[in-house]
Amino acid sequence: MSASFDTAAVEVWMAANVPGFRGPISVEKFATGQSNPTFKLTAASGPYVLRRKPPGQLLKSAHAVDREYRVQCALEGSDVPVARMYALCEDEAMIGSMFYVMDHVLGRTFVDPRLPGVAPEDRREIFDDMNRVLAAIHSVDLSAAGLLDYGPQGNYFKRQIDRWTKQYRATETDPVPDMDTLIDWLARNVPEDDGRVTLVHGDYRIDNLLFAPDRPECVAVLDWELSTLGHPFADLAAVIMQWGLPPGDVGRGLANVDRAPLGIPEDQAFIDAYCQRMGLPGIDRFGFYLAFTYFRMASILQGVKRRAMDGNASNPAKALELGSYVPAFAKGGLKAVDTI
Repeated sequence: MSASFDTAAVEVWMAANVPGFRGPISVEKFATGQSNPTFKLTAASGPYVLRRKPPGQLLKSAHAVDREYRVQCALEGSDVPVARMYALCEDEAMIGSMFYVMDHVLGRTFVDPRLPGVAPEDRREIFDDMNRVLAAIHSVDLSAAGLLDYGPQGNYFKRQIDRWTKQYRATETDPVPDMDTLIDWLARNVPEDDGRVTLVHGDYRIDNLLFAPDRPECVAVLDWELSTLGHPFADLAAVIMQWGLPPGDVGRGLANVDRAPLGIPEDQAFIDAYCQRMGLPGIDRFGFYLAFTYFRMASILQGVKRRAMDGNASNPAKALELGSYVPAFAKGGLKAVDTI
């Protein structure tokens, strides 16, 4: 699949929709962003970022760049740091799919949660700010932000399990027995709805955050495609799930890493800090939430694999590599079940 688009058409559109824009533009595709291809636009008026739906046949409700745009507009000026949104183009004829343009935020991206090259004290502060921002997301006043209708009502986990099971089945390529077992267990063990409804990011991890170049402060939360109204413990569990994966370029986790000398919090310390910020005494049955996040990630990666096989992936080779980890995530979900 070609990642190129009609830059002349984008220049004309930006001139009409982005205040202060002056072309021409040059385009550089970011290596990250398997789901929604993302590009840096360098113009005479400065740098911008364009994020688009991938072209081709897509699953219903997937790649929701319009939702990403809406929620980040709603969060402008809040305690949740986001990039400034400029404009959304819903006319798919423009470049072949819907897209939006936002400010290019200067910052550091940490793909490896071990944060190589960062001093231990700075690591502690970076992870604490990651914790602070997560609590800020879950503390957003939905009414004031205009987000009361940002997600359906009802039991969030039942809804999500139903959704991602359908997505998984729609993109299934090879039998994964552990995934079948995990889906069945989750469907039978959904907790009773406790009434907690907050904004949830849906893919909260350190590589979806930008940190200031000169201080341990988060300056932008990225990749809001999976955001909705739901249960906050799903976001918290997603962080812990990520840390349970192997370290390195593929897993991007902290499994078997001696964290104390590095200034990285243990899982329970991170959970405790979050609970303190949210005024919670603790979290029961955390293993369910952890198992759910493994299941959801396995479903997402299965979709990435299917797009590669169908010729619609942003980076086909990387997509196939990611898709090969579906069985490992299913196995991780079943292991999380045993920790309850």
